Amino acid sequence: MLINNSGIGCIVICLLLLISCNAQKEKNITSKYIPDSKELYNSIVHADSVLFGAYNICDLPTMADYFSEDIEFYHDKGGLMTNKDSIMAATKKNICGKVTRVLVAGSIEVYPIAGYGAIEMGEHYFVNNQEPKPAHPSVGKFVHTWKNEAGKWRLTRVISLH
Repeated sequence: MLINNSGIGCIVICLLLLISCNAQKEKNITSKYIPDSKELYNSIVHADSVLFGAYNICDLPTMADYFSEDIEFYHDKGGLMTNKDSIMAATKKNICGKVTRVLVAGSIEVYPIAGYGAIEMGEHYFVNNQEPKPAHPSVGKFVHTWKNEAGKWRLTRVISLH
């Protein structure tokens, strides 16, 4: 059986369409996040809200209460901080009255970690209150590891990428 050039072209186009449709189908499957536990999701979203509500108004005691004593804070620009007191001092010096965190609506995903707590992932951006608000702020990603310490959610690891 002979296939001319137009027949080969038709086969190639059909294969490319098939691959494209399958890739789109897989993308749609993975892009729909549904929490494993709505209760856990709500608990972590609430903890995030309280923590960053405190961050935005410089309520350092509330913030400190949400950080575990063994906190590790990884920041793509600032490096690694592993001391809760240093993190709080840096927040007081560099953040208070200067920066506001804005969560990207609908971006939070929460995944349980058996026997430990949960991983929270999402997107947010920060507004420098001493400069004009940008029309298109730079959105960053974050990963928070939450540990349930006797019923209280505390951050043990923070990864902040801008």
